[in-house]
Amino acid sequence: MKLYPLFATLLISTGLIATVSAKNLVEVAASSAEHTTLVSALTAAGLTETLGGEGPYTLFAPTNAAFEKLPPGTLESLLRPENKGKLVAILTYHVLAQQLLIADVKTGNVPALNSKPLAIFTTDEGITVNGAKVTATDKIADNGVVHFLDTVLIP
Repeated sequence: MKLYPLFATLLISTGLIATVSAKNLVEVAASSAEHTTLVSALTAAGLTETLGGEGPYTLFAPTNAAFEKLPPGTLESLLRPENKGKLVAILTYHVLAQQLLIADVKTGNVPALNSKPLAIFTTDEGITVNGAKVTATDKIADNGVVHFLDTVLIP
């Protein structure tokens, strides 16, 4: 009996080792029912090709509930073609041009893809990015990692 396949299966099923995704960041987000609004916004902004590219990236992905917290009419306005620049600025504020696993997160400022700094804080209660709570972590993609946020970050 070969024990290696059995041992590897045991490690993966118990979560002791992570499996590698065959999906890019956009596909990981699209596979989550909590991120349909984000995927629509990424598509409207023309960022699906960028975030589907080589990377590595870290995507702090606001959930649908996070988008619902925006003032009424804000999302609809941002999705209009004439506001594409604003939408791109907001969405690229959720992306780092590096893969940052949650175990490697340290308190400090990190530049987002749009060059503006994100303030990351680690505490006993969890991790926040500009005050937004990280609610799920380390959704591995083949070109980076996705962490879920409870708030949309506005630069």
